[in-house]
Amino acid sequence: MIINGIRRLIGALAVAATPTLLYSQFLEPLPGRASAAATPNKTMTIEIWSDVVCPFCYIGKREFEAALARFPNKDEVTVVWKSFELDPNAPQRSEHDMYGMLSSRYGISRSEAQARVQGVVDRAKTVGLDYQMDKAIIGSSFDAHRLIQLAKTKGKGAEAEERLFKAYFVDGIHIADHAALTKLGGEIGLDEAEVSAMLASSRFTEEVRADEREAQQIGVRGVPFFVIDRRYGVSGAQHSDHFLGALQQAWRENGGN
Repeated sequence: MIINGIRRLIGALAVAATPTLLYSQFLEPLPGRASAAATPNKTMTIEIWSDVVCPFCYIGKREFEAALARFPNKDEVTVVWKSFELDPNAPQRSEHDMYGMLSSRYGISRSEAQARVQGVVDRAKTVGLDYQMDKAIIGSSFDAHRLIQLAKTKGKGAEAEERLFKAYFVDGIHIADHAALTKLGGEIGLDEAEVSAMLASSRFTEEVRADEREAQQIGVRGVPFFVIDRRYGVSGAQHSDHFLGALQQAWRENGGN
């Protein structure tokens, strides 16, 4: 549930901000993955499960990008974005804003809810993000994920992720609204007519659901979640130094220099 996700991220901010980093030397293999040494490989694939309405996913994206920029073998890394919904049953638009939702759900005052959210806002500022939580429109992210899936077929998955994160957390755009999504698609270079037709259909529903089923199979409990070469996992919005250490360790484990 999206409320559970927000409770985990805001109510237990100190824990969520410093999640467990899983290094390969003491990492249990991902479910179904052999523990044997990897075949030497000069490339690396990193799959990132995230939701564009998850505040720590955007923060984690920035931290990961900073680490990747410092990784000597960054040109050999392929990043693949995967769909994950904090609340698959969310309505198109909630009757509450973020503070009202927290207040209603947990019986706290609006001012207390604002104080809790401020912790997330402050964390975002450390990576250069200016969250405008008072403008965020709470609702379903499903169609936004379908747009990302379309963008991936055009080589613009990363651009779609970034624009949708900014639309939700900074611009206050309703990312479940088809007209808004069509415009956002156009901004990253997609054909607006194609985006509009896709949103009016059921295209890319299966791709979103397949990513979510895959997350369950791998054992993803929350996002962001980073999977390196289907062997190692890094959970949460780690600091860039931690991400860099994970990249370097995984590269060595995979036979890189």
